[in-house]
Amino acid sequence: MARHNGGRGWYGKVLGAALGVTLLTVGATWGTAQAGAVGDSSPKASASAEPGSDVKRVEESIVHASDKGARGVNITIDDGPDPVWTPQVLDVLREYGVKATFCMVGTQAQAHPDLVKKVVAAGHRLCDHTVSHDTAMDKKSEAYQSQEILDAERMIIKASGGVRPMYYRAPGGAFTPYSRKLAASHGMRPLGWNVDTKDFEGPSADTMVATVERELPDGPTVLFHDAGGDRAETVEALRRILPQLKEEGHTFGFPVR
Repeated sequence: MARHNGGRGWYGKVLGAALGVTLLTVGATWGTAQAGAVGDSSPKASASAEPGSDVKRVEESIVHASDKGARGVNITIDDGPDPVWTPQVLDVLREYGVKATFCMVGTQAQAHPDLVKKVVAAGHRLCDHTVSHDTAMDKKSEAYQSQEILDAERMIIKASGGVRPMYYRAPGGAFTPYSRKLAASHGMRPLGWNVDTKDFEGPSADTMVATVERELPDGPTVLFHDAGGDRAETVEALRRILPQLKEEGHTFGFPVR
């Protein structure tokens, strides 16, 4: 899993106002759903406890493996939800019957709760991708890391209507032992990647498809993005690679927990 910063300077343009709202709202009541059963793929948050206090701790090592085994592929989608691109990504996934893991930025989830709910309703899983997508957060204090992870968790739970993120992906791969342990204690398995399409750099769909073909033997978890810029080529790459992988005998699953 190579580290990257994603080149997403767009966050700096929107986070100033959003974070002001965030700091006023994250302490508010965040959900009213009933707790989900153990093993439920869309676990519900408890209305009477702090997020994470009623969930089973998971492994804190960074996961890459697929629950579909040796021929499994995990499609992961980062940085949304986005009102332009997330619906298009969802359409392609639905067309080919593929479930994915959406790693959501807290402020984006807060701004677009309707899209978070659509992701959940389609059977996809949620992943905590922090509040502000700070790729240098591994250089910051534990208090800062905690705020970034747990505030995003609350935002996602609230936006989803009570569905918990099942994974935590550090922006740019900026994991620390502390952040992994904290996420795991809240039932969020630290999630890495094996195949980086680098779609944030603006490659063509052809290039992204070739990257997946070349790097998939290194591991099953593939990284795409549905926010942070024009994702037309990402949508096209997904439209091409999903049926191709199926023809090659791959099945699509989720990262193991």
